[in-house]
Amino acid sequence: MKNIYLIFLVCIILSCATKKNGVYVLKNESISSGWRSLDSLNWFHKVNKDQNAFIIDFIQVKKTSKSKVRNNNVVVAIIDTPLDTNHEYLKNNIWFNKHEIPSNGIDDDKNGYVDDINGWNFIGTRDNGYLVWVNFEFVRFLKILNANSNPQLTIQNLGGDEYKRIINTYNKQFGAYDNWLKSQQYIVDNYQIAKDSLKRYFPNEKYSIKELDSLYLKHKINDKTFKQRREDKDYDIGAMIGFIKSRLQAGENTIEEALDTRVRIDSIVNRNLNVNFDERIYIKGNPYLVSKGYGNATISENKAGKRSTHNHSTKVSGIVSMIAKNNFKIMPLVISASGDEYDQDIANAIYYAVDNGAKVINMSFGKEFSLYKELVIEALKYAMKRDVLIVHSAGNNKFNIDENPYYPSDTEFKDDAKEVVDNFINVGATTAKADSTFVASYSNYGKKNVDLFAPGDKIYTTTAGNSYGYDSGTSLAAPMVSGTAALIWSYYPKLTAKEVKQIILESGTAYDLDVLVPGGEGKKIKFSELSKSGKVLNVYNAMQLAEKVSKKKR
Repeated sequence: MKNIYLIFLVCIILSCATKKNGVYVLKNESISSGWRSLDSLNWFHKVNKDQNAFIIDFIQVKKTSKSKVRNNNVVVAIIDTPLDTNHEYLKNNIWFNKHEIPSNGIDDDKNGYVDDINGWNFIGTRDNGYLVWVNFEFVRFLKILNANSNPQLTIQNLGGDEYKRIINTYNKQFGAYDNWLKSQQYIVDNYQIAKDSLKRYFPNEKYSIKELDSLYLKHKINDKTFKQRREDKDYDIGAMIGFIKSRLQAGENTIEEALDTRVRIDSIVNRNLNVNFDERIYIKGNPYLVSKGYGNATISENKAGKRSTHNHSTKVSGIVSMIAKNNFKIMPLVISASGDEYDQDIANAIYYAVDNGAKVINMSFGKEFSLYKELVIEALKYAMKRDVLIVHSAGNNKFNIDENPYYPSDTEFKDDAKEVVDNFINVGATTAKADSTFVASYSNYGKKNVDLFAPGDKIYTTTAGNSYGYDSGTSLAAPMVSGTAALIWSYYPKLTAKEVKQIILESGTAYDLDVLVPGGEGKKIKFSELSKSGKVLNVYNAMQLAEKVSKKKR
């Protein structure tokens, strides 16, 4: 990556861990090099003087802070996918339920969850695994409407416009993925044939796109002088060259990768989009209600793999760790699989987090439809009354969420867009460039429903399998804010959630920029018009303002 600015941090001491129930609990141990690698390889740690880009300067925070850490156990609940609990960068900061005895099959602390040593999995199955594929939310709507199974949910009650939105979304998604599946099957069927066709030119089967381009010029499609016979059929060499080139461009360098893509698309068609697929029957307990105890205590995912959806929580947790340093604990709460989260699970995870001591709840997920949004609203209110801050990613649909609903939300998406709680922060994503591309091209936005922006593009963070890598999305911008909230509370524990929210929003950096509107086909607008605050998160400023607000309360 260009223009990377290195920051050399003072050595930090962590704790060593004792393993209980497959997860680690804090003791004393020196820190690994992971901290420094994450700090030094991320663009947002220092000001880019040429572009006036975003700043999170931890050295300045440490130098200028007149306060000391008063609480290094601020609990941040990560409501997400399973987590790589063995990751060197994270394992020392996993929350531990000291009131529960590991693996004894008893709910020792009487909180409604058996053996919840490090958190809970609300999509945990009877065999102590967890769901991988679940329906999209609009499919769940159609299930109920088609079966007439809920008298409160009818087409009339739903409203004609909303019903049309559901049907249109289903038809569009099913058509696109069904066509993709057929196309991918064709690719799988012809991959080996195409590779064999190129062996006469590349016996070792190693070639680049540039080499294929050069060869293609010699053997254009439909050039009848270049044919290869295989199983009584003629194959055009030019077409085979173009085929392999397209696979390389798509990132499918082997037939195994093409097969993997086919399996994934098949699962979307036959699970995510299938009105007859009911994955909830595999969950332990009764997952159809807002009730305690269903699911299981399996919160870990320790496999490598870029395409694993279970990599997501690990990436999010790494960013919180990067900001909050060793001043917090991760509480993993699993609700996310490939598909849309259930509102019951979202609500129950919020209740669990609040009841078990979380101060911040990070929710880096979202969906365009919400079947039981009132359940989630009640959970948000519950968190507000108990002074817990909730941070949510604005989404990667590149649309205006003032016009297109995106859930969970702290508003009811009516004309006035009135907030129902004051403890909810919705976060969009920025890039490293303070120019027209400052807002990430995929980020959702909204003057009423997005609170502020934070770095979310090309972020270097932890990945499953005890590894590191780059990724982008508003899912990575939200934990920037969650980590900042945890950092503030570690120094100033007497601040309220409402105060911390205001501190984060008010202390952000304003940019006088005309930026490209995501999905706007070249349209530009003032950056300040894309969120409620019109600002970008600034950790240094937030800590300075927190100091001032805290002083006034003394």
